[in-house]
Amino acid sequence: MSVTVDANVLVYASNQSDPAHGAALALVERLAAGPDLVYLFWPTIMGYLRIVTHPAILPRPLAFREASRNVAALLEAPHVRTPGEADGFWDLYLATAGQHARGNEVPDAHIAALMRQHGVAAIYTRDRDLRRFEGIEARDLRV
Repeated sequence: MSVTVDANVLVYASNQSDPAHGAALALVERLAAGPDLVYLFWPTIMGYLRIVTHPAILPRPLAFREASRNVAALLEAPHVRTPGEADGFWDLYLATAGQHARGNEVPDAHIAALMRQHGVAAIYTRDRDLRRFEGIEARDLRV
C-alpha cells in the first residue's frame, strides 16, 4: 500500500524544538528507507519549504539550502514518487472539495484530490481536517 505525508510531518521532522520532532523524524526516516511506495505531492513539498525557512514561524528556521537538501534526500529514494495533477484533476478537485470549501480546506482538498487521483489511501498528518474526506485515511503522527 502506498502512503503520503502532510507538510506538517516534514516540518516537525525538521523542527527540533517541537514536541512531535522525534516521532516525525522517526516516521520520515522509516518511510525514506523503504521499501513501501511513498508519494510526495508538490504542494506538500512547497508548503514544507515555505514553513521551515520562514523566520516568523520557526524559532530556528532552516536556510533554503538545508531545507532543499532535506527534500532532495527524500526524492532520491527509488520508491518515492512526485506526481502532479493529471487530466481530469479539476473535476476531481471540485468533487473532493465540495460546495463550501474555504480557507485551509482549499489546500487540504488539493492534497485529498491528488491522493484520490493517484490511488493513495493514507496520509500521515497531525491535521484532523483531512479526516473529513471520504476514502482518505488520516493517520495521526504518534507523539
